[in-house]
Amino acid sequence: MKFLAVLVGGALFGFGLALSTMVRPEVVLSFLRFQDFGLMLVMGGAVAVTLLAYLLLPRLLGQPLLGGYFHQHVAHWNRDTLQGSALFGVGWGLCGVCPGPAIAGLGTGNWALLWALAGIALGALAQGWRAKA
Repeated sequence: MKFLAVLVGGALFGFGLALSTMVRPEVVLSFLRFQDFGLMLVMGGAVAVTLLAYLLLPRLLGQPLLGGYFHQHVAHWNRDTLQGSALFGVGWGLCGVCPGPAIAGLGTGNWALLWALAGIALGALAQGWRAKA
């Protein structure tokens, strides 16, 4: 049942990214250059839904539908978080690709996104090596 929930959730997420054209780097770059504000509505809607879900679902349900419990994760800001988020933002701004939309974009046949995914994988590998040191 959990596998099916993850599969449906992932398919819905990918469909939403494709429908909003967030899988097209040129659309994302025009948004980042303040030329197209359509993605602002997409991102604002996503933030609003996520905020409501995080605030209301634990109160309404008590526990997740598929078992377990709701986790409280306290974020700790430090130098590594700041550097990582800045590096992520620079990469996003240069190529217009975020990891989720890049994977979903492969489903639309945009094979050029493999280059961005290779860069994302290399960055994750470098971070893993750095964390071990």
